[in-house]
Amino acid sequence: MKQKVEEENVFPISKQKTQKGVRKILRSKVLQVLYAFFQNHDDLDRDFSHIFYREFNFGDNEEVIERLLKPSEVYELEADVPIIWKDDDVEFAKDLVRFSVNNFEKIGAMIQESADNWDLERISLIDKIIIVIAASEFMFCPEVPPKVTMNEALDLAKKYSTDKSSFFINGVIDSIYKKLVNDNAITKAGRGLLNS
Repeated sequence: MKQKVEEENVFPISKQKTQKGVRKILRSKVLQVLYAFFQNHDDLDRDFSHIFYREFNFGDNEEVIERLLKPSEVYELEADVPIIWKDDDVEFAKDLVRFSVNNFEKIGAMIQESADNWDLERISLIDKIIIVIAASEFMFCPEVPPKVTMNEALDLAKKYSTDKSSFFINGVIDSIYKKLVNDNAITKAGRGLLNS
């Protein structure tokens, strides 16, 4: 009996060896790709491949953990579960990365215009990228409803930025969205028409 209890407390925490990719995770990965690219101005394709298609070696050297883990340690262990992406989602992610990079300066100007009394240089790179991802989705992803884009951007801000950033990001995204609507720069179709 004691051995069975011990076996249940052995690394890995999860019995799951893979996870299905979902758009929420995808947007986090797109943020990571863009952050790596804009920090290092490196090879975008290599960054994408590294972040979306990490290779894992499960079972080779799994260690037995004899103590309770801190939440941060559990998250780190669970983060090493490979993600199985659908081809459509990978294409969506590649397009979103490409649109974001190609329109970074254009959207930067929109951020500057929308961020009252803020110098663009003072806005953190993470916050800029989250706003750029949202603006890119508004303009170039007709199947994504605007409310989904806004909610996902706020979720990214809460997860990756400061506590106050979500309020700032929400205001800027809302302003950019209204400007794009007024300029007829948003075309939605299919699911994208929901809650427009």
